[in-house]
Amino acid sequence: MKMKPNSILIVFATGIAALFFLTSCGQQGGHDHAGHDHESHEGHDHDDHEGHDHDDHEGHDHDDHEGHDHADHEGHDHGGVVAGPNGGRVLMGVEPHAEFKVTPDRKVTITFVDDDLKPVAAVDQSVSVIAGDRSNPTRMAFAKSGDVLQSDSAFPAGNDFPVVVQIKVTPEADTVVEKFNLNLNDCPTCEYLEYACTCAHAH
Repeated sequence: MKMKPNSILIVFATGIAALFFLTSCGQQGGHDHAGHDHESHEGHDHDDHEGHDHDDHEGHDHDDHEGHDHADHEGHDHGGVVAGPNGGRVLMGVEPHAEFKVTPDRKVTITFVDDDLKPVAAVDQSVSVIAGDRSNPTRMAFAKSGDVLQSDSAFPAGNDFPVVVQIKVTPEADTVVEKFNLNLNDCPTCEYLEYACTCAHAH
């Protein structure tokens, strides 16, 4: 039977449409690709990130920071007082270092020492001290007395008050400020007064 040209075109168009439909269904049915990638991404990458990277960060870095750095910092600061050769408190913020010593008459002697706590003669250093109540502070100036600096006045009555020490190692140098609590009571566990005590108890 001979087909008319119009019938041939209809059959051809129907075949093309069917082929396109089957191809489309095959691509949609192949959703495994999207399903595989998505599952792999969420199942592998995400789990690895949370299970490995996140745990490592919290378990290693964070613990190390708090367990090592923070503990060392607090442990060092708490026991950071250095006693000098004369039984005073060594102020480590200047070079050479300065031993702050309260004498029996409640004056202050400043003896400069090296890193081995050996006395070094005072040369061009200048020191001033402010202590006690802010509304009525005690102010001390210092002058050379041999190889050390000696205060021109004494502390008033009282054994526990704040002290601010200002030191210039040369006339041109910046002023170094040291602040601490001057506790003149005896330490119960060592030979120093509390302000120079190197024991680990609270001062």
